[in-house]
Amino acid sequence: MTAYEELRAAFRWEVPASFNIGVACADVHPPRAPALVSLLADGTRRELTFGEVTAYSNRFGNALRELGVGVGDRVAVVLPQRLETAIAHLAVYKLGAIAVPLSVLFGPDALHHRLGDSGARALVTDRRSLERVAAVAGELGGIQVIVVDGEPQRPHLGFWPLVDAASDRLQAVRTDADAPALLIYTSGTTGPPKGALHAHRVVLGHAPGFRLSHDFFPRPGDRFWSPADWAWIGGLVNCLLSTWLHGRPIVGAVREGAFDPEWALALVVSERVRNSFLPPTALKLLRSAGARLEPGALRTVMSGGEVLGAELLAWASERLGVTVNEIWGQTEANYVLGNSSSVWEIRPGSMGRPYPGHEVAVLGPGGEALAPGEVGELAVRTPDPVVFLEYWRQPEETRAKVPDGWLRTGDRARLDEEGYLWFEGRVDDVISSAGYRIGPEEIEQCLLGHPAVALAAAIGVPDDTRGEVVKAFVILRDGFEPAPALAEEIRNVVRTRLAAYEYPRHLEFVTELPLTVTGKIRRGELRRREADRGGVDPAARGE
Repeated sequence: MTAYEELRAAFRWEVPASFNIGVACADVHPPRAPALVSLLADGTRRELTFGEVTAYSNRFGNALRELGVGVGDRVAVVLPQRLETAIAHLAVYKLGAIAVPLSVLFGPDALHHRLGDSGARALVTDRRSLERVAAVAGELGGIQVIVVDGEPQRPHLGFWPLVDAASDRLQAVRTDADAPALLIYTSGTTGPPKGALHAHRVVLGHAPGFRLSHDFFPRPGDRFWSPADWAWIGGLVNCLLSTWLHGRPIVGAVREGAFDPEWALALVVSERVRNSFLPPTALKLLRSAGARLEPGALRTVMSGGEVLGAELLAWASERLGVTVNEIWGQTEANYVLGNSSSVWEIRPGSMGRPYPGHEVAVLGPGGEALAPGEVGELAVRTPDPVVFLEYWRQPEETRAKVPDGWLRTGDRARLDEEGYLWFEGRVDDVISSAGYRIGPEEIEQCLLGHPAVALAAAIGVPDDTRGEVVKAFVILRDGFEPAPALAEEIRNVVRTRLAAYEYPRHLEFVTELPLTVTGKIRRGELRRREADRGGVDPAARGE
């Protein structure tokens, strides 16, 4: 029996009936142990212990309770990697409420849908996002806005005045492990973004993959940092909450603008970072910048979002001094499979193997398990602590995702004889760009909001740095003529109303779009056309 087989055979889930993320990620740890280094864009640096994190989250929990937030209520968090983000999350979990992390990159349309759909009762943000966020909250009504910096004016409230006025003693709600805790919106192709509702147990479900992808985390001296936004499952649960579950410190850094390789390297060195999640785009930018670290600076690096390939893995080993462990996951079922270089051989180009506790299969059209070498849809067996509870208020979508005890991932894959999974493309049309999963329909609807646009379609096309970027195809209304200035104006509609990472970096004016008999856009046909012109390979997209 191999070491991998021994790990799987010996593993047993230990999920207690009662479990609360807020308690498990702060209160149970030694109060003097370091928990967080908070770095702001203005150079402010602050260190917190677990005792301080516990006290602050208790105070904010009491403040939220005074504002009427209770079990099951939704509290949105629109913040970057700052200490208030972490405190707000823990406080919400302790109350038995549901945290709704939202990206600071979201424009008004994206915020409006998510805040309205979730029915958020309160929202925590900063002054940089306040004007945009407050306008949407005002339109929806019934949302108390809390601001972590500056001097907010009524009806908004200040985060720190609330914290300072509250007691640091809080009796956390005794939540079941299966109780709702986290609502993360994920983009799809058949409608607006859906809210994936996770239970408190989701953090425990991440633990086997987290420990192994970081080569038996925690080890003495382990200290985590990632550029991944804490508004996504990859940054929030893969990094912040998983690190704190194990009682180790994490660095949270706010930096305006795009990822800066030199800044990232300086942070790793100055803050003695030992462990990181570096998305493929970050690794590619580090390579382009000629990055190098002293041997032993980093102990572990995990990556995920797209296959890295042998060349990038070899570069990371030589220049960063680590073997990058790739992982696979999605919002609904994250950290299910991947690599652990200290236990089993890495096969460059593969997705890795299932981590202990998780069972996956490659299924055929009828739900049958396929033999090694056959291509089908990757599926995750349920129940599993890491698998989501449901799509928020969408029972039919939930049943379609998990129809028969197997969660359908939407990824096409094949299994080899040694148990490694190999990615073969997407079943659906989701665009994967720089680690973000982007639903084309939301972009298309946003484009249609421009007065010149009669019909629009969006697909992903290859990009050396980001994996894929968005390309839009636009049919103009009568009276409008194609022009570079108009193309830029239309592209910027998405940039300002949705998010900067969603805007079409390429836009083509066309006179027709391929449609099905029911009028749906045939995005697969658009990808085939791009392939014929030297663009995206439809075979790599599962078509």
